[in-house]
Amino acid sequence: MAEWLYEDGIGERRAALVEADRIVEARIERDGEGPRVGAIVAARLVEGGKGALVALDWPGEPIATLAGAPSDLSTGARLTIEITRTALRERGRDKPARARVAEAGAAAGDGPDLRARIAATGLRVTELRATDADRIEAAGWSELIDHIRAGHWPFAGGALWVDVTPAMTLIDIDGEGDAPALAKAGAAAAVGVIRCCDIGGSIGIDFPSLAGRAERLAIDALVDALLPQPFERTAVNGFGLMQIIRRRTRPSLIEQVRFDPVATDAALLLRQAERAVGTGPLQLTARPAVADHIHAHPEWIAALQSRSGRPVAVAADAQIKGAGHAQ
Repeated sequence: MAEWLYEDGIGERRAALVEADRIVEARIERDGEGPRVGAIVAARLVEGGKGALVALDWPGEPIATLAGAPSDLSTGARLTIEITRTALRERGRDKPARARVAEAGAAAGDGPDLRARIAATGLRVTELRATDADRIEAAGWSELIDHIRAGHWPFAGGALWVDVTPAMTLIDIDGEGDAPALAKAGAAAAVGVIRCCDIGGSIGIDFPSLAGRAERLAIDALVDALLPQPFERTAVNGFGLMQIIRRRTRPSLIEQVRFDPVATDAALLLRQAERAVGTGPLQLTARPAVADHIHAHPEWIAALQSRSGRPVAVAADAQIKGAGHAQ
């Protein structure tokens, strides 16, 4: 039976939907990501017209694009907006959040957090503490992060190469042997990655070339059977390409991990530190960028000291690779 495993980590909340002891969906929510989808926020109009922009009453006054801005609003006007898509980080650029004018009388507040969103699925949610058995890790958390970093997902008979571009997420199915069999196995693996990492927007899947129309239709039907709605897609064309469009309201797990590697390693190190055994001072050692990131959030160090019952020190070591270590 499927079950959500949830951790209220330091600097990051994480959730994994586990079936048969393996992660089939994974989500993270980090401190400082900005207002969530559904948040009702006061704002100030910065630029009117078709490409209207507002500055949010939020730490750092982030900018959001505003759809359907009233034409009679002048620059500097105050209004209340609702976030419809969070801010996104992409290769080489960031995209601001998207918003619309909130309904009259809407109460200010942030949108549903990760814990609320997974509860809304109706599936069982088990909250885990650092002192509990590490069921998320046992289900493959570190392995999943490694796959995301490498952009490489092996499957029986082949592998996926996954890359995220500003235009779309591209999934290439690589392997040898019987093309129809490879295409079917690759389709199942690709759908698994899309679902697991919550990939939205435009997705291109490059299948092995399939000469027959019946073979291409079989792949179309397989994707329809495996990928949860809603989505739109093209048929697999003669060059083996299928395009899928899914709603995109938040960054995918791939974007969160790849485009903010320092925050990713900091969260992994703090997770490791929460589970470190022993007594006396707790020493975290990481590459300088990760150590600086943790030092910039003294509340994280205070939380780790409170949870572990140990004094915490964070040291930088330029020779350290990856997340670092805690002991």
